Amino acid sequence: MQYVWIHDTLTPQEEAGVSFEDRGYYFGDGIYEVIRLYDGKPFLWEEHFERFTRSAAELDLPFPKPLENIKEDMLHLIETNKVHNGIIYMQMTRGVQERNHLYSREITPVITAFTKEEDVPSHLQEQGISLRAVEDIRWLRCDIKTINLLGNVMAKRSAEDNGCHEALLHRGPTVTEGSSTNVFMVKNGVIYTHPADNYILKGITRQFIQKLCIEKGIPFKESAFTLEDLRGADELFIASTSHEIVPVHRVSGTIEKTLPSRELTDELQKTFQERKLS
Repeated sequence: MQYVWIHDTLTPQEEAGVSFEDRGYYFGDGIYEVIRLYDGKPFLWEEHFERFTRSAAELDLPFPKPLENIKEDMLHLIETNKVHNGIIYMQMTRGVQERNHLYSREITPVITAFTKEEDVPSHLQEQGISLRAVEDIRWLRCDIKTINLLGNVMAKRSAEDNGCHEALLHRGPTVTEGSSTNVFMVKNGVIYTHPADNYILKGITRQFIQKLCIEKGIPFKESAFTLEDLRGADELFIASTSHEIVPVHRVSGTIEKTLPSRELTDELQKTFQERKLS
């Protein structure tokens, strides 16, 4: 039997329910994190909770209990469901209130969570993927990991409808990120990725890749690049908690580009695999 976390307790998944008046349902008023589990152990656990805490603060969302107790609850769910390789998804909405754009500070936020066995997409890592370049029409606070993801959802659908695995978002000529991933360009041995400002989500895997690059002496620049820069790129790859590191072999849409090389991407993939279980 699979259990989920809701209303501050473990509940069989088929018995779980969310209030009709939860503000997450009406307004997407909430935040979330997805944490990868390797051999039952959470990866980059503290980093994910640091971002969870920041997202909560940016949305004026108080925790319903001390953060350390929330961590214990999530570990209890992982252990109960005996997850080996997969993810834990945790979400916190502002809580239950009669529908009103103006939120009350007197309601109690609701935390829900579930686990899932989910293998790393090794076939994508080996074969590479294609991206669909589309205009980034999302709101201007992409740095907050909110559950309100309609712009991301529409971009992902556009990519799939055009035979691509992921979207490549750009604001005018400037590349920002993917619909659910960070994007990295390699040119002349240097890795470029958009600065961690309000236009992108500061990915936890992104941060780990930056750390690996520093350790290995690989030049890493948090510098925005354009579609025109992409025309001269040597490699392109995406990264996220679910994907780890995946090479890109083709971009279509606003720009057409083929990327046959993946030497530096392969090096980072190998290092990531060695480090994730160390």
